[in-house]
Amino acid sequence: MLSVVHISKTFGQVKALDDVSFDVHDGEILGLIGQNGAGKSTTFHSILNFLSFDGQITWNGQPFTEADYDQIGYLPEERSLMPKLTITQQIVYLARLKNQPAKVTKPKIAGWMDRFAVKGQPTDQIKKLSKGNQQKVQLICTLIHDPQLIILDEPFSGLDPVNADLLKQAILAAKQRGATIIFSSHDMTNVEELCDSLVMLKNGRVVLKGTIDSVREQFGRTQLYLTTDWSKERLAALDGVKHVYHLGTHRYRLQLNDEAAGKTIFDAVSGGHYITEFSQQPPTLDAIFRTEAGGTDHE
Repeated sequence: MLSVVHISKTFGQVKALDDVSFDVHDGEILGLIGQNGAGKSTTFHSILNFLSFDGQITWNGQPFTEADYDQIGYLPEERSLMPKLTITQQIVYLARLKNQPAKVTKPKIAGWMDRFAVKGQPTDQIKKLSKGNQQKVQLICTLIHDPQLIILDEPFSGLDPVNADLLKQAILAAKQRGATIIFSSHDMTNVEELCDSLVMLKNGRVVLKGTIDSVREQFGRTQLYLTTDWSKERLAALDGVKHVYHLGTHRYRLQLNDEAAGKTIFDAVSGGHYITEFSQQPPTLDAIFRTEAGGTDHE
C-alpha cells in the first residue's frame, strides 16, 4: 500500500502541494485529477523521491528503500526514449535500471509488442517508429518488469481509442495481479471506467477524495434523464427544474435544483402511466470536474 501523509512542497513563493494525504491499496487504481498546475506531477515526483518535500510517504508502512524503487513502473508525462537505440536495446536498458537482467527481459519483448500492437520489429530503431508506436514502446518499458507500484502521468495522451483500450486492458491486468496503480488524466471517462477511487487537486490542495461513486453522490442525484413527448418549455416550467437539455427526439436531461424534486416530476410527466425512460443520477465526473476546477473549493 502506498501512503501519502500530509505532504507539502514549495517552489519559491508558490505552494505546489499543501497538506496532501491519500492511500492507494494493493490491487487498487486511483485517479489523480486536476487542472494543469494543480500539483499532480509534483505529487508523482515526491513519491519517486525526485525532489524533497515536507511530510511522509511510505510503501507498505515503511519508507521507500532502493529495492522498493526497483518495483516502481513510472511513465512520465514528457516521453523520453533514445532514438538511436533499437526497441530491444531501449527496453532492456531501462529494465536493467530496475535490476531485471537482459536474459529475463528479452524473451518478454515480442509478447509485449503483440499485446500493444506495436508496428515494427524488435531490431527497429526507435527513431524509425511512428510517434504512437514510440509511446507504446515507452509503456512496455514501464510495465515489462511487472512493477508493484505503477505511476502513469497522462498515459492516454495521444492514444487513439483502439490503443487506449489496449492500455486499459494492461492496467486492469496489473490490477488483477495485485499492483498498486495511480494515474493522472484529463479525460474523466477513463477515470470513471478504470478507477476505484480518485483524488482531485486544486492549487496544490485536495478538494475531493473518495471512491468514484461516493464522490458523485456527494453532489446529489440532480441529473434526470427522461423520454417524453412534453416540450422543452413545459419541462422547464416544472418546480425544481434548473435547466433542460434536449438530447434528441423526445429525450431530455433535466438539471434539478434539488434531487427531492424527482418524485414530483415523475408523477407529473408519467401521469401514472408507463414511460420508457426516467433515470435520476448524480452528475458525471466530467461535470463535477468542470464545476470544482472552475468554482470554489469543496470542503
